[in-house]
Amino acid sequence: MKNVDDLISSAKTVHARYAASRMERETVREWVLGLSEYREPYATVLREAIEWFKPLNPTGDMETLKANDLDRLRAIFEVVDKGAARRQ
Repeated sequence: MKNVDDLISSAKTVHARYAASRMERETVREWVLGLSEYREPYATVLREAIEWFKPLNPTGDMETLKANDLDRLRAIFEVVDKGAARRQ
C-alpha cells in the first residue's frame, strides 16, 4: 500500500497531461496497470480503472475512448473531493 496523497497527485498529473495530448494512451495504460493496492474508497475506483485499461487494443471511436479514459482517471482523484464533502 502506498501514500494516497501521492496517488492523487499522480492521477491529477496523468489526467492533465493526457487531456492536453502530452501523454499517449499506452503510457497512461502502463501507469494504471502498474498501480499498487490502496485502501477503500480508492481500491474500488482503481480496480475499475485497471479493468478498463487492461485490453491492449481497444476498439471504437478514439474520441469516445479518450473521454472514457479521462473519466476513469478523474474518478481516482474525485474520491477525495466526495469524501471531503461528506465530512463537512
